Amino acid sequence: MQNFRFENETKIIFGKDTELEVATEVSKYGQKILLHYGGGSIKKTGLYDKVIKSLNDNDISYVELSGVKPNPRLSLVKEGIDICRKEDIDFILAVGGGSVIDSAKAIAAGVKYLGDVWDFFDGKAEVGEAIPIGTILTIPATGSETGDTTILTNEEGWYKRSMSHKNIRPKFAILNPELTYSLPNYQTAAGGVDIMSHVFERYFTNTLDVDITDRLCEGTLKCMIKNLPIALEETNNYAARSEIMWAGTIAHNGLLGTGRVEDWGSHMIAHEISAMYDITHGATLSIIFPAWMNYVYQDNIDRFVQYAIRVWGVEMNFQDPEKTVLEGIERTKEFFKKAGMPTSLSEVDISRDSIEEMAEKCVLSGPVGNFRKLFKDDVVKILEMAF
Repeated sequence: MQNFRFENETKIIFGKDTELEVATEVSKYGQKILLHYGGGSIKKTGLYDKVIKSLNDNDISYVELSGVKPNPRLSLVKEGIDICRKEDIDFILAVGGGSVIDSAKAIAAGVKYLGDVWDFFDGKAEVGEAIPIGTILTIPATGSETGDTTILTNEEGWYKRSMSHKNIRPKFAILNPELTYSLPNYQTAAGGVDIMSHVFERYFTNTLDVDITDRLCEGTLKCMIKNLPIALEETNNYAARSEIMWAGTIAHNGLLGTGRVEDWGSHMIAHEISAMYDITHGATLSIIFPAWMNYVYQDNIDRFVQYAIRVWGVEMNFQDPEKTVLEGIERTKEFFKKAGMPTSLSEVDISRDSIEEMAEKCVLSGPVGNFRKLFKDDVVKILEMAF
């Protein structure tokens, strides 16, 4: 196990009706807020009215900015920055899923910065002072509700990039599993894949002697394997929804990566697919991860054997450990399929002609991943295996 420092200051407020506490939490940080959300879903479910009533009852003024799209856009972030400066906003409340939260984080980082907010994503500048944000989560998936990372798409060239800084970590996150009842099954499944993928990026490591976090990772994965099918079958099952929502936070709050080198190669490849084709992030991950596993498992076959046995219950084949590994990968792929997610690029109408461009963009700043360093040729091969 490597040396590490773990810090996560986000306050979690979990359970039924917790969205009613939003004004109490907001008032600790500001009295004029930017209310940031996506489309009309929070209005259809009644969540919007609850939030507005809570703010009004507590004399908290607000300016609204809606229109966040999946794979949030730089142009809307810049609009949000302009609003915050003009209206002297002192807090941002993000109501929605990971895209809304990521958009809010980028706005928060850019308000006090005199340059172009994209500088943070290009590595040309580091975040300084950021205005505080809080969240009401409606889609368990990205873990952005307690994370220090934001991911943004620049429409000029369709680049999707991330940046991280402790100053953009939300001050609080309200998690009511009931708010996820209305999600379409596809969105629930895509979120589930995203959660599992965040665990994969930490679990597949070459760092030795990390049994405690191995077990935490395996437990989180087994929780998802058990509860995702239940939530897809019984959409109002509070117990299953609770497990999934909390797993989404645990998977990406930094705890599971302590003391170990994380990978993130698959995410970098998947980002290029969603940037070019605007495909749901979870769908790109259900496609890329099985291909990545098949491409790299021989680099550390023992870890993949462990994964197959501990997570999927595959029986060890002592004569041919590789068969154990391949069975674990196949069960992963089949689980995604049964959840209704794509597992090949051909299913989502991706053209083979775009492989070179996606691979080129993926490694623009150098090789990606740590389990195995992936160069352009490696990314090309993984994308080809994903067809």
